[in-house]
Amino acid sequence: MFRDLFQKKKKYATIPSQRWSNEPASDDEQPQERPKREIPEGLMNKCSKCGTIHYSKELEKNLKVCSNCGYHMRLNAIERIVMTVDEGKFTEMDAGLESIDPLNFPGYAQKLEQQKMNSGLRDAVITGQGEIDGHPVMLAVMSFDFFSGSMGSVVGEKITRAIEAADEGGLPLIMFSTSGGARMQESIISLMQMAKTSAALARYQENGGLYISVITDPTMGGVSASFAMLGDIIIAEPGALFGFAGRIVIEQTIRQKLPDNFQTAEFNLEHGQLDMVTHRKDMKSMLGDLLDYHTGKGGF
Repeated sequence: MFRDLFQKKKKYATIPSQRWSNEPASDDEQPQERPKREIPEGLMNKCSKCGTIHYSKELEKNLKVCSNCGYHMRLNAIERIVMTVDEGKFTEMDAGLESIDPLNFPGYAQKLEQQKMNSGLRDAVITGQGEIDGHPVMLAVMSFDFFSGSMGSVVGEKITRAIEAADEGGLPLIMFSTSGGARMQESIISLMQMAKTSAALARYQENGGLYISVITDPTMGGVSASFAMLGDIIIAEPGALFGFAGRIVIEQTIRQKLPDNFQTAEFNLEHGQLDMVTHRKDMKSMLGDLLDYHTGKGGF
């Protein structure tokens, strides 16, 4: 009886996890891990707000807006231009302007080269003339993926030249802003761009030019404190964060808890800092309507 209880257990064959046939494995064969399937890079994207996984192609069809929560993901300058301008109707200006290291700031020159390689851009803004619903316009489109959209001497110079070109050509001016603020590696030179762009806008608007400012996520610091908030019409995408100082800095300064939606587009609209909040899919048609109204071809 006890002998039966303690008798030697039978051996059972182990089928390796990578085996797909019904062939028996030998007793001494060791189990192996199933080979991993390689997923092509960029096939899927995750919404940073709600965590929903999207196929990249489907996300692009939806203009990089999350279909689950409506979060407007960041676009680079090239993507924004393609979505906004009539096909084949954009001519870039000042494409050869590049930032240098005027103050010999440690590591800045190397970081500039790295940013160029990573983003495919020469700086944080693309400017040029294009058409929106057949209306000639001057455009300045910022890109957060180059040095967090920071405004250095080249960004300020390109925007100023775009403003002056719009003034000379009698064209409406549309600027899409996204920025972390002034580029501190250029110190006072970057801060001077706030006054430089604001002065150019003042001359342009005195001459009757129409400036439409479009705020995208995020727009902070010196950009929000200069040209981004000087538009005749100021529009923002849903949920876009914009303001001057960050939330933590303000809370520490005033020693008060701020509302959860503080500095969002919706909060700023409610407090009179915006004219409208417009979904990305409606942005081009809204700009077209505003240009129709400006030229006397249509109305609301």
